[in-house]
Amino acid sequence: MQLVTYRHADAAQDRIGVLDGDGVIDLTAAVEPASDLEREIRAGRGMCGLLAAGDAGLALARAAQSGGAAPPVPMAEVTLRAPLPRPNSMRDFMLVEEHVRNSLGHVPDEWYEIPVYWKGNCDTVFGPEDIVPWPSYTDKLDYELEVGAIIGRRAYRVDAEQAAGCIAGYTIFNDWSARDIQFREMKVGLGPGLGKDFATSLGPCITTADAIDINTAAMSARVNGETWSEGTLGSMRFSFCEVIAHLSQEQPLQPGDVLGSGTVGRGCGLEIDRWLQPGDLVELEVEGIGILRNRVGQRPATG
Repeated sequence: MQLVTYRHADAAQDRIGVLDGDGVIDLTAAVEPASDLEREIRAGRGMCGLLAAGDAGLALARAAQSGGAAPPVPMAEVTLRAPLPRPNSMRDFMLVEEHVRNSLGHVPDEWYEIPVYWKGNCDTVFGPEDIVPWPSYTDKLDYELEVGAIIGRRAYRVDAEQAAGCIAGYTIFNDWSARDIQFREMKVGLGPGLGKDFATSLGPCITTADAIDINTAAMSARVNGETWSEGTLGSMRFSFCEVIAHLSQEQPLQPGDVLGSGTVGRGCGLEIDRWLQPGDLVELEVEGIGILRNRVGQRPATG
């Protein structure tokens, strides 16, 4: 099952739905009036509200998909948004050794011992087909080919086996990077900050955990139709379940939290010494999820 956030062509408000063939089944309309889920959605929590409903939310989506709901809205009449336009939180990891080695020139001993991460900016999330603005402070803009695990159930002090039930599904995660400012920041021993916080793309949907094998799914990145990167997440040092167990030792994870895998080996321009240019069309594709497509904006005028 694939969950989406979308808008009708003539509407200004996001709705949640489930993909069905060449259309979207509206879940907002299928929610029982005066229910807890209805209140969550009306409060503007959308997909986060559906996830917070746990098994009941996913059961609603499955029931709507199997029949009895309104006919699907044709894809031509909707615009897909980021499935979580504003996640509850975002953490991004570096879980693939080849990417670490290619990016840093070595692999720190600590990388093998603990999964480390930085926290993303939930206010600069972009969805499918959005134009991603070129930051005024960079000359080296980069994409990153990643998958994001979506938390669907509160997780606190869970072990890796229990953590599996806390993952609602997966989406494509493009961790846009301003490499020049990123490496300047990190020389201080903190960050990244400005080097990352300007944009993260999510989408086009959340594929539920029961519908995808994230370790074997083929992944690729294309720029203007040319394949720049290919790989899988089969060689992650820590699984998403191990990451959740590690994080939840002393902090609760909540529905709508997003955990990025980090980049696959050779999954960004930095590793292959190729750099994005204004106007480039970047397409990240993950088997079982779809294609997340964004165009890079023009450089801001200076003066």
